[in-house]
Amino acid sequence: MSAGLLAFFIALFASMMLTVPVRALALRVGMVDLPGPRKVHVQPIPLLGGLAMYGGVMLAIVFAFDGAAREQSVGIVTGATLVAAVGFLDDRGWLHHQIKLFVGMPLAACILLASGIHAQAFELFVPGRAGYWLDAALTVFWVVAITASFSILDHMDGLCAGVAATASFFFALLAFLNGQIVVSTLAAAVFGAATGFLRWNFKPAKIFMGDGGAMFLGFLMATLALKLRLSQGNYASAFLAPLLILGVTIFDTTLVTISRARRGLLPFAAPGKDHAAHRLVNLGLGQRGAVLALYLLGAVSGASAVLVCYIPAHGALLFAAAVIAAMFFAVAILEKAPYERQAAES
Repeated sequence: MSAGLLAFFIALFASMMLTVPVRALALRVGMVDLPGPRKVHVQPIPLLGGLAMYGGVMLAIVFAFDGAAREQSVGIVTGATLVAAVGFLDDRGWLHHQIKLFVGMPLAACILLASGIHAQAFELFVPGRAGYWLDAALTVFWVVAITASFSILDHMDGLCAGVAATASFFFALLAFLNGQIVVSTLAAAVFGAATGFLRWNFKPAKIFMGDGGAMFLGFLMATLALKLRLSQGNYASAFLAPLLILGVTIFDTTLVTISRARRGLLPFAAPGKDHAAHRLVNLGLGQRGAVLALYLLGAVSGASAVLVCYIPAHGALLFAAAVIAAMFFAVAILEKAPYERQAAES
């Protein structure tokens, strides 16, 4: 069995099995998500599900990675552990939410930088140390943005886990096609952990992943994007492919950011039922239909990422322009869909 398949199955079954005792632990210590005006559930649901996914990924790294691969993953594991811990503390109510955004996520990004993982967007064009520092700044921004986007994506049964599972599948596929065995194996582990958790998290959810789980997945998605290298693609394709794979969360965050900013609200400090999934529910799809629609969007976007790797640079640029135009058109359409207004707007 290849390392990727082994990692997938270890993480899948570990996540699925660990969720049962983790759920019991959450109930015992009182870590539950209570219903509220900004929530879609109507009864208390245990949190801490992210702990099961964390365990699944870590077990896969231990048993599916060889010694050299485990050494390469130390920075990733350290950063992922940090954001998960910060998220779990926030779930418990022991941290102010801004600590996550302005301390936990940037610090995890710096851990990646210290381990040699960073964006490579400017170094090819800007000579000397200036190019490195621009890429370092981009790395911190990217990790914080994607981690935060997954944090706010966890607002409906099965949504965050399913979107992460879809994205990690395409990261695993592209990494495998380009000979990146370590990246493919790590992505397969995340795919397995998220899929196993969906057994308990898809509507009607019996447990939520909590912010610890959502931030853990978001950090790993950002890291996989930074690690992905396309041996056969061009610069435009290499830049575009990760953005397409993460298209659902980028689209949802763009919608929320534009919509809330236009209404005079802070995008990441004003939670509400105005995400893409909420609006699709209000258009008549229902919760399951809205989540499945976003799964489909993730699959189409991921398949487009594979396709764009095999077209020339000018074609990739034209494709990027078309995707951006389509995204903002969809944002304009969904902005007109009904949603529940935040208290500050009432």
